[in-house]
Amino acid sequence: MSDLDIRHATLSDIDAVLRFWRQAAEGTSITDDHDGVARLISRDPEALILAERDGLIAGTVIAGFDGWRCSAYRLAVHPDRRRQGVATALLEAAEQRFLALGGRRVDAMVLESNERAHHTWGAAGYHREDRWRRWVKSL
Repeated sequence: MSDLDIRHATLSDIDAVLRFWRQAAEGTSITDDHDGVARLISRDPEALILAERDGLIAGTVIAGFDGWRCSAYRLAVHPDRRRQGVATALLEAAEQRFLALGGRRVDAMVLESNERAHHTWGAAGYHREDRWRRWVKSL
């Protein structure tokens, strides 16, 4: 997509990203606040990837790598930009980052109830792994 700009988020993008997630992302996270996103960007400046069109955020993905696992979070596309290749471009950028870091497999966090996301991830070559479950504890 020649009119789609892919770049890493900076600290100055935080408020716009949070507004975008409220409009485009399914569900919320305990870290969906200024401090949480600032920590992410400060710790790993290349993890939060933005897709922009006409200077506005069209989509996001967090491509986290801890040295062991590649993890994809917050794949979100603006409702008016869906089915235009934004998610595909973001996932390609995330996968290129993972390959450059030596990653071998991507784990994606996808809400069970988000059927639209299941189709998106499946179309990108991902499959559901039913033998594992996520266990969480808020701190």
